[in-house]
Amino acid sequence: MSWLQLRLAIAPEQAEAFEDALLGVGAVSVTFMDAEDQPIFEPDLGTTPLWSHTHLLALFEGDADEANLLAHLRLLIQGDLPDYLLERIEDQDWERSWMDNFHPMRFGRRLWIVPSWHAAPEPDAVNLLLDPGLAFGTGTHPTTALCLEWLDAQSLDGLQVLDFGCGSGILAIAALLLGAKQAVGTDIDVQAIEASRDNAGRNGIDPARFPLYLPEQLPEGQADVVVANILAGPLVALAPQIIERVKPGGRLALSGILAEQAEEVRAAYADQFELDTTAEKDGWVRITGVRRG
Repeated sequence: MSWLQLRLAIAPEQAEAFEDALLGVGAVSVTFMDAEDQPIFEPDLGTTPLWSHTHLLALFEGDADEANLLAHLRLLIQGDLPDYLLERIEDQDWERSWMDNFHPMRFGRRLWIVPSWHAAPEPDAVNLLLDPGLAFGTGTHPTTALCLEWLDAQSLDGLQVLDFGCGSGILAIAALLLGAKQAVGTDIDVQAIEASRDNAGRNGIDPARFPLYLPEQLPEGQADVVVANILAGPLVALAPQIIERVKPGGRLALSGILAEQAEEVRAAYADQFELDTTAEKDGWVRITGVRRG
């Protein structure tokens, strides 16, 4: 089955009107895309920010009439269309295509992240089987890679780990496979909790070694190692809570931080931690340190 795709170059203030119009002329989906690879970080709660130059992609069934579609769209918006591209695209197995592009990745000396459908390149290595889904954390993003490389370099045998904002569970599960006694995971997203639980089961992790909690359910206590791969704003705002979760002499790893945000985050933890040199990867950073005793 083929599809008809219409790409429109719009300004953010036109987004709502064009979305309504496209749905009104029969679009089966409407997607907003950045026209210039311009990132948006940490939007205000309750907002849906758009880029200064936005592309709107609308998908129609393949038998849609191009001329009638454009004519009806002009009538609905009562004017000329902005720059657009109309093209027919062939259907494909999108899931299969995506899976083919996700390959095993090595982090540090010992650790591999292996898609659950893929054979492990080094069967005797520490292999974490991952089924990437909607929850954040596959190892492909620099922030996750920075944390995985740090965990691989640590001696975790018999230690207690807390993964603050666990997402897919990738960091906590990696810590357990690298020798941690127990890893506690917490996240504000119920879907992340479920993804973490599923990925733990895929790796044969005993649920008792990986308890998962929403933040309001998280029991009191401190860990030998705390990892928090979230965003700079929450890392600063939640600094007192995160600090209190690290034992004196315990280790901390923070990521999800842009290079230009590093000093602000470091300042929020510097009084309580002996901080290492900031590590950077592709414009993102990792901040690590040991809590003063």
